[in-house]
Amino acid sequence: MTGEPQLTGSARRQVLLVRARAEAVRRTRVRVPVLLIASDRRWAGLVPSQRVRLTARLTVPRHGELLAAAAVVRGPPQVLGPPSRVQRAAEEVRAKLRQAVAGLPDDQRSVLPGMVVGDTSRLDAGLAEDFRTAGLSHLLVVSGANLAIVIGAVLGLCRLLGVGRRRAPFIAAVAVIAFVLVARPEPSVLRAAVMGMIGLLALVSGRERQGLPALCAAVLLLVLADPSLARSYGFALSVVATAGLLVLAPPWRRRLRRRMPGPLADALAVAAAAQVAVAPLLVMLSGELGVVSIAANLLAAPAVAPATLLGALAAMVAFAEPALARLVAWPAGLAVGWIIWIARTAADLPYATIAWSGGALGACTLLVAGAATLVILRWRVARLIGTAVTAGVLIAVIGLRVTAPGWPPQGWALIVCDVGQGDGLVLAAGRERAVVVDAGPEPRLMDGCLRRLGVRAVPMLVLTHPHADHVNGVGGVRRDRKVGMVLTTSRSTGRESRLIGGLQVGAAVPGQQWMVGDLRLSVLAPAEGPRLSAADDGTTINNASIVLVARRPGFSALLAGDVETEAQRALAANVPPVDVLKVAHHGSRSQDPAFVAAAHAAISVISVGRGNDYGHPASATLALLRRGGGRIYRTDQNGDVAVVRAARGVLAVTRR
Repeated sequence: MTGEPQLTGSARRQVLLVRARAEAVRRTRVRVPVLLIASDRRWAGLVPSQRVRLTARLTVPRHGELLAAAAVVRGPPQVLGPPSRVQRAAEEVRAKLRQAVAGLPDDQRSVLPGMVVGDTSRLDAGLAEDFRTAGLSHLLVVSGANLAIVIGAVLGLCRLLGVGRRRAPFIAAVAVIAFVLVARPEPSVLRAAVMGMIGLLALVSGRERQGLPALCAAVLLLVLADPSLARSYGFALSVVATAGLLVLAPPWRRRLRRRMPGPLADALAVAAAAQVAVAPLLVMLSGELGVVSIAANLLAAPAVAPATLLGALAAMVAFAEPALARLVAWPAGLAVGWIIWIARTAADLPYATIAWSGGALGACTLLVAGAATLVILRWRVARLIGTAVTAGVLIAVIGLRVTAPGWPPQGWALIVCDVGQGDGLVLAAGRERAVVVDAGPEPRLMDGCLRRLGVRAVPMLVLTHPHADHVNGVGGVRRDRKVGMVLTTSRSTGRESRLIGGLQVGAAVPGQQWMVGDLRLSVLAPAEGPRLSAADDGTTINNASIVLVARRPGFSALLAGDVETEAQRALAANVPPVDVLKVAHHGSRSQDPAFVAAAHAAISVISVGRGNDYGHPASATLALLRRGGGRIYRTDQNGDVAVVRAARGVLAVTRR
C-alpha cells in the first residue's frame, strides 16, 4: 500500500479507495501502480507500507490516470505483515494529534489536523467549500508554508540552545524528513521537502540561497523520480505559487514598503504574489475568479504559524501527558477558529467569486486581462481612463442592485436553483422553511440559493439518486440549517450516506405521501428492485431516481429526477396532469413522449449547466416540449427559476 484508504461510501456499504503498488499478479512479477476499490471495512485500518494479498477484478483505469489497473477487490485483505516502523510511528503521531484536539469544537477539531499534517478525514464538505471559495484551501494540505514554519522553528530553537550554524541545518533536515513521513509524501509535501533540503544544503555550504534555482531543481528531481507529478494539478499549483513568491513578491514588497509599514507590506506582497501566480490555473480548473482571496489570506496569515506549531506540539506532548496536550491544543484551536471565521465570512460575501471562462481559453483571457491591467497601471492617461470606466461600472452595478426587484418573488411555490450541471430544487413549506429536492454538485451554490430564499430549516431533504451532481452539495443544505429527515431511493448505493451522517434517513416507496405544512409530496417511483452497485452504469442509476408529485393549493409539479426513457415509459400511465414539469435528466435525449404528454405542464424547467459537455438540453427534447405548448425555462440561460402561484394558474419568474 502506498496511500491511506480513502472512505467514499457509508457505514452500510463502505467503499474505500486505496493507492497501491502491484508486485505480483498470480505468479508474474510486476511493479506497477494500481487503485484498489474495496468494500470490506477491514481495509480501512491498514497503513501505507503494509503488504497484502487480495483477489480482485481488474478493469481499465478511467480519466487517463497513470495506473496499470483499477482493481475491484473481493473480500478482506490478507495482510502479509505489519507496516514499517516509520509508518507505524507516523500513524501513531496522527492518532495522538486527533486525541489532543478531541476537546475542541467540531470545526476546529476537523481543521487543525489538516493544517498540521494534512489529515482532513473529519472535515465537513461545506466548510471545505468555504475554504476553497475564500482562497484558503491551501491551508488544509501540507505544503511549503508548513515546511517553512517547521524549518524556521527548528533553526530558531537551535540558535537558542547554542547549536552551531553548521550543525543546525542537519537537525532541521531530520525534522523535515520526520514531518514528511507523518504528513505522508503527497506531491506538494515532496516538492516543499526537496526544495527545503536544497535550501538547507545552500545554508550548510555557506552560499547565499537562490530560491528560483532551488525550485527548478526540486521540480526536475521530483518529476524524474515520479513522472505522474507532471499530470498533477495540485503539484502544478504548488510550484506556480512558490514561483510567484520568489519572482513577484520581492519587487512588490519593496514598492509597498514605501507606502506602508514593513510587516504589512511583506504580508500583502506574499498573499498577492501567490494568488496572482495561481489565478490562471485556478480559472482553468474551476471557471471562477476569486475576488476576496488576497484579503482572506492576509487576515488569516497571523494565525497560521501559531496553529501549526501549537498543533504539532500538542501531538508530541500527547505521547507523555494527554491532558496537557489538550491544554496545548486549546490556543491552537483559537487560532484555527479565527481562520475558520475568515473563510466563512469571505465565502458569504457577494461576488466572492465571479464567473470566468474555464479551460485554456479562460487562462489565456485572464493573462490578456492581466497584461492590459499592467499597461493601464504604467501609463498615466490609460490609468485615468481605466479609473473612470471602473467607477462607472461600479455605479451601474450598485444602481441595478438597488433598483432591481427583490428575490425571491412574493408567493413563490418552487425554486429551481441554478447549481450548474445538476439539480437543486426548493419547495416552499412555510415561513423560512422549505423541502429541498437534490442538492446540486457544489455546496456553495446550493447554500447560496437557500440563503437568497431565507430558508433556515429543511424539514425534508430528498436525494433522488446517488450521482454527484445531485448529492455533493448536501453540505450547503446543512450549513447553519436544521435538517429533518432525508429521503433516498430505496435502491441507493449508499454514496450519499457520508454526507448525511447523523440525520434520520428513510427510503422512498411508491405510494408514500408526506405532508409538510400545506405541501403534499407523493412518491411515484422507483419500484422495488435490486440494490445498486458502483459497477452499475449511469442509466441504471438514473432509472432508480425518486419521482415525486408535489401539490399545494393552486400549485402542482412533477419532479422527475434523472429517469430516462425506459423508466418514464413504465410510469407514464401513473403520471397526473400538473402545472410544472421539472424535465428529467437535464433535458437529455432520453425522454418518453407519453410521459411528457401525461404531465401536460404549462411550464417546463430544465436544470442544466452552461456549456456542459453532454449537449444538454438536447434539441429533440426542446422540440418535444415546444410541441406540448408549454413555456420552457432553463437555468443555464435564466438563472434561478421561481414558480409563483397567480390568480389564474402559475407563472414563472427568472432571476436573470
